[in-house]
Amino acid sequence: MAAHAGERAEKTGDFYCASCDEKVHVTAGDKIPTCPNGHKQFETRRNEPGNK
Repeated sequence: MAAHAGERAEKTGDFYCASCDEKVHVTAGDKIPTCPNGHKQFETRRNEPGNK
């Protein structure tokens, strides 16, 4: 699952940067921000309520 900064998050969860693995927490419906280091692509998403 690849996601990019500026897209709307479909679910609440933690997105992890593809370049540096920094975590960004996003609430469903909000735009995904850039990671703290300025990167814009996220490879993994974890800690989604309702998903195991």
